[in-house]
Amino acid sequence: MSSKPERPGVAEQTLQRAALALQMQRPDEAERLVAAVFKANRGNVAAAALLGRALMLQNRFDEAITPLQKASRRGDDPAAETLLAAAFAATGRRDDALILLRQAITRRPAFPPAFLEYAGQLASGEKIDEAIAALEQGLALAPGIVELQLRLATLYIGRNKRAEARALLQQATVTAPARPDVLAQLARVMVLDGDYAAAVDVFRRALALRPDDAPTRANLGICLMEMGERAAGEASLREAARGRPDMTGRAIMSLAASSHGRFFLRPSAAAKFLTG
Repeated sequence: MSSKPERPGVAEQTLQRAALALQMQRPDEAERLVAAVFKANRGNVAAAALLGRALMLQNRFDEAITPLQKASRRGDDPAAETLLAAAFAATGRRDDALILLRQAITRRPAFPPAFLEYAGQLASGEKIDEAIAALEQGLALAPGIVELQLRLATLYIGRNKRAEARALLQQATVTAPARPDVLAQLARVMVLDGDYAAAVDVFRRALALRPDDAPTRANLGICLMEMGERAAGEASLREAARGRPDMTGRAIMSLAASSHGRFFLRPSAAAKFLTG
């Protein structure tokens, strides 16, 4: 027997290239590659799932449903079920999506993205407590998953459960210290608690990882002003608004809302202050 590993077949090689194209954010190329494999073998589950993902990334959710249904027919693949549910929801079939997701979260081992999608659909339907329960169940089955912790903490904040949110986010920063989104959310809880000094430190850590995050820089400016560091806070707000017209209104409101801020009678004066 040869000691050399068997080379993958042409179809498998093509699917590998398609998966790489998806990772490189080239869904059109992935679609072209995987469509040929799927056309030759409609029973190829991997090809069906990849084709569905490629179509969804191009916002062609109606077209994605057929291949994803083929991929999920095995009845035990939570990844395919979750993708299909997302396609259902995007095309207005939320009830079908929820039915499928309730099934997906029963699979073992637990598939965390299914819990995320399920909670997202519940939250979109204003069923916040049910969404929280789903995420808590997901974390019980798959402890330490940062995405679950972050989403659950966000819902906790909405329910004013700040202590629970802060504890979750602090756990997440230990697991993923290089995640600026986790740090920014932790700092947000600290701001709500009035712990501005701690929030400033965490906002700065987040900005060290992602310097172009304008909302986080604006939040840093607000904290600095609340601490009485008006010049530094205004400088941070100016930097957040620089080259970002979408941030100008938020920066102006932040200046006016802060107890150590500024109030402008004319928007043009505020805009001049931010760009001056």
